[in-house]
Amino acid sequence: MLGECVLGGVDFADPDFEAAASRLQRAHAKRAFDILVSVFGLVFLAPFFALISILIFIDHPGPVLFCQRRTGYDGVPFVIYKFRSMRVLEDGPNVLAAERDDTRTTSLGHFLRRSSIDELPQLLNVLKGEMSLVGPRPHAVVHDEYYAHRIPGYQLRFKAKPGITGLAQISGFRGGAAHDGHMIDRVAHDTKYIRNWSFVLDIQILFRTMVVVPFDSAAY
Repeated sequence: MLGECVLGGVDFADPDFEAAASRLQRAHAKRAFDILVSVFGLVFLAPFFALISILIFIDHPGPVLFCQRRTGYDGVPFVIYKFRSMRVLEDGPNVLAAERDDTRTTSLGHFLRRSSIDELPQLLNVLKGEMSLVGPRPHAVVHDEYYAHRIPGYQLRFKAKPGITGLAQISGFRGGAAHDGHMIDRVAHDTKYIRNWSFVLDIQILFRTMVVVPFDSAAY
């Protein structure tokens, strides 16, 4: 159900929303582009991934990858991959969101998170079809359950595959959500992306991601 509410200027009673979401999921060019870029990226970045893996282990011995359940397309959970940047590997019913100057973050982890390098292993998720290069950023399952009961229309963001980057991220809505208003703005941008998706829009978001997202002050 779309519901009858307006969130952050986005009208969720729009009868065209479901049609737009369906069109996005049938976009073969988007999936082909995801596969092409993820394969090329994984091959090209393999030596860099190996170096980062060694540095992570030297900085704080433990798993190189951080794996956590996130909510994917149509509300189906999947396991996301990230370079480990913290001393903890939280998943399940108790997941504490990262905070600025978080004491759980490793020395190298601060750099990985600020530069967004920790997100690069998600190219594996893209190749597997669990994510797309561009789409709503996925949250921990427990956080989605929390916001679904607090923000009308929150679950509409699951009408698209989650992305490594998205319209919300290039629009200044990344990092922690200090209050519900921050998450409302993100959901508004996520649904705006779904309604207005085009291949050109994806290219624009990817280009702006490379320009504005690395070392964004909102990343921590």
